[in-house]
Amino acid sequence: MEMLINYSNALTNRLEEAVQLKEPTQLYEPVKYILSLGGKRLRPVLTLMTADFFGDGYENAMNAALAVELFHNFSLIHDDIMDNAPLRRGQETVHEKWDINTGILSGDVMLILAYQLFEGYEPALFKELAKLFSKTAVEVCEGQQYDVDFETRDDVTISEYIKMIDYKTAVLVGAAMKIGAIVAGASSSCQENIYEFGRNLGIAFQLQDDYLDAFGDPETFGKQVGGDIISNKKTFLYLTALEKANSEDAATLQHLFSVNPKDASDKIETVKAIFDNSGAAKATVLEIERYTDMAISVLEKIDLSEEQKDKFREFGAYLMERTV
Repeated sequence: MEMLINYSNALTNRLEEAVQLKEPTQLYEPVKYILSLGGKRLRPVLTLMTADFFGDGYENAMNAALAVELFHNFSLIHDDIMDNAPLRRGQETVHEKWDINTGILSGDVMLILAYQLFEGYEPALFKELAKLFSKTAVEVCEGQQYDVDFETRDDVTISEYIKMIDYKTAVLVGAAMKIGAIVAGASSSCQENIYEFGRNLGIAFQLQDDYLDAFGDPETFGKQVGGDIISNKKTFLYLTALEKANSEDAATLQHLFSVNPKDASDKIETVKAIFDNSGAAKATVLEIERYTDMAISVLEKIDLSEEQKDKFREFGAYLMERTV
């Protein structure tokens, strides 16, 4: 989508100015590094897009969008440490390129820099933005803890998993859009509805990410394909396969998610075959479509032009078709 590219380019240019490489370089170089890897920048782009649609342009929302991007990357650095992930966006993760202590501290400073970016807004607006940002940050941490807990639990339900990805991923997408609406001065109902649009889209996005983790192209996905399988994560794919697979395959799946072989290639291929044969892969695709449709339906309640709503619909379709 050309419009998204324009927002992304504007954001990237301002990001260069907002985050400077300074002393101590061991603290700030990893920050510059992870931001230089690019990525989709979907969350801050949504902040700019939402502010643009509800207001008179996106420029006043730029600092808020930068805050969203810094917070998101802070969480990625820490997630990668917790997951012992070797790759992020096709490149070495921060803790692999430097070390764990550097990753923790550089991630911490990104969170603080994110809050500093709100300081340029007038007091009432600052208070509203900081309140939403803090609530979202707490929920993201709660979602991450659920994710960690699930790795050692054998009784995780699909509804619990959806709650986890809602908190870990979707609330930040919703908040990114609501932040744009707040800065633009949109009505309370528009703020809440655009939040729900983003939140449903965020769940669809994470389900798509889980699907691509197993079935994505290693050349385009940017992360280690099969990483969730290696980490024994109870994803929607896994939980659905347990429900749908025959007893033999279900037992095999449970066993494979209780071991950590040095060479995980056979494990990954066997698990993927069970995901496919059980119908879990197809069910995941349908669930992605369901949450995307739920997001699109919320647009009918929002006071925007049909042309603007179509742009959001296009964005939803774009997420469903992505391969990265």
